[in-house]
Amino acid sequence: MALLDQDVKYLKFKTYLPCYCPHCKKTFNVEKRDVKYLNFTGVYEGADVDVKISPYLNVFEQESSIPLKEGDLFEDLKCPSCNKSLVNPDIVCGDCGSPVGEVILSAYSRLIPFFSCLKVGCEWHGLTRADERHIKIKIPRQEMPEQDQKLRIQTYQEVPYGYTTELASLEAGRCLQCKNPKCVEGCPVNVDIPGFIKCIREDDFDGAAKVVKEKNVLPAICGRVCPQENQCEEKCILGIKTKPVAIGNLERFVADWERKMDLVKIPIIKTKLNKRIAVVGSGPSGLTVAADMLQYGYSVTMYEAFHEAGGVLVYGIPEFRLPKSIVNFEINYLRELGLRFEMNHVIGKILTIDELLEHFDAVFIGVGAGLPKFMNIPGEALGNVFSANEYLTRMNLMKAYLFPEYDTPKPRGTKVAVIGGGNVAMDCARTAIRTGASDVTIVYRRSRQELPARHEEVRHAEEEGIKFRLLTNPVQYLGTDGNMVKGIECIKMKLGEPDASGRRSPVPIEGSNIVLPVDLVVVAIGNGSNPIIFQTTPNLNRNKWGNIEVNQQTNETSIPYVYAGGDIVTGSATVIEAMGAGRIAANAMHKKLSAKTKKTTNSN
Repeated sequence: MALLDQDVKYLKFKTYLPCYCPHCKKTFNVEKRDVKYLNFTGVYEGADVDVKISPYLNVFEQESSIPLKEGDLFEDLKCPSCNKSLVNPDIVCGDCGSPVGEVILSAYSRLIPFFSCLKVGCEWHGLTRADERHIKIKIPRQEMPEQDQKLRIQTYQEVPYGYTTELASLEAGRCLQCKNPKCVEGCPVNVDIPGFIKCIREDDFDGAAKVVKEKNVLPAICGRVCPQENQCEEKCILGIKTKPVAIGNLERFVADWERKMDLVKIPIIKTKLNKRIAVVGSGPSGLTVAADMLQYGYSVTMYEAFHEAGGVLVYGIPEFRLPKSIVNFEINYLRELGLRFEMNHVIGKILTIDELLEHFDAVFIGVGAGLPKFMNIPGEALGNVFSANEYLTRMNLMKAYLFPEYDTPKPRGTKVAVIGGGNVAMDCARTAIRTGASDVTIVYRRSRQELPARHEEVRHAEEEGIKFRLLTNPVQYLGTDGNMVKGIECIKMKLGEPDASGRRSPVPIEGSNIVLPVDLVVVAIGNGSNPIIFQTTPNLNRNKWGNIEVNQQTNETSIPYVYAGGDIVTGSATVIEAMGAGRIAANAMHKKLSAKTKKTTNSN
């Protein structure tokens, strides 16, 4: 079928790459609707044709009513400028042997010959791998659509909407598919990142989700809250010359797609072992251990101090950043896998670690770092001075943001200060603005460059009207006659020499004290390890920071068959790092228990 039929609707361009005739070298990138145009690599979709310059990139949009069938050919493609045929008789498709059309692409300051099969449905193209890399560099990183800045502070709905299938496919096309993928090295659980992105590129979204879940049992969560810019995306080779592939956004996309399309399947566990595992804490590290050990065939019981499972995922991260319906979905997945939950169990009080070892073959401790830190300055006992733990737990776990539907009232303030500069501080500040506060300020003792929060969280906070008072440090809280906070006396700081972490230490500027009027303060400067377990388990060794000491290769503690991971070992870290620790522990636990079983069998 020729493209010269009178009934043809002509093509409209949306291109990132200038496209030239090989004869007259004139570009096709013009706003003309009255020319006979060429169709590259048609993909049959009913009566319409999807135009692709390469199977990796959706470069053109096209309007067409050509009645095509699988296997049809475009036989006579002509340049709209010189009217010469673009069919190259000397070259045929490398896959099916059909005729090909030829144009010249201008990408990354290079002219590249491009050959496209004229058979509908055949996606062969004549670009070399090196040429593809040059083209991909020209495609901009696809950002996720988001809620309007002004409207979103009136709601607790999630701010980013996520990728559409079109955006996900285009972003996946940027991946260079490196033979030695550094991004995998940057992932604490070693997800096959090129593998799942390749599936997206081929429109196999279900397959992509399955590839991710081989290593990551919580992809919808990690895609939302993990700092990919400091992990997998930091290692992306594309990031050397341009922005890295949006790995986190793509991970979120495939997990959401699988869930929304109801394609999540519970794996059948073929091997059942007569061994029992206790997991203390239902945060990311504990959930990973539970999932892995269940799939090995162990019976697993999880002990959680709160009335809901999920740990920091439910009490610490706000709804607008991580919807609880997603956490609940992942928790229910593990329930269906066979995980047994014991809620409202504070291990160290109701049961001790030693008592658990009497009934279980191994124990994993993943209780996080739940002890709030304060600055130990005057006035911290005043009313409306909260730790970030209490503030976020009230708002998230206890559903204070839905009061009076739920019993816990919102901590209210019109002028709110949040002390600290990490992700938790941003969560507190963005929550406060949604409670109706007219003025919310981040008070941080270092400069913007040293802010430890994710860039995305800082950007969202600024967009929502949150102020930043940097190089400022509280020295005391001032109270009313009724012992409610009314102000913070602060001192201005300057940056001195780097501290142990490599960041420049803040130094007070004498005589620079100021007073900030506030009626609610949230202290978000970090957490320590909860002492409850240690009170009844004195033989559990701790390091100088008070965290559990473990063997770095196995995550086994000083007590045999007791393992630990996550924030209780490392201090505050990321969700995916906690999951990585859980995976190390699960593998080591299974190996040790398997060896024990084998030894017992041989001795019999």
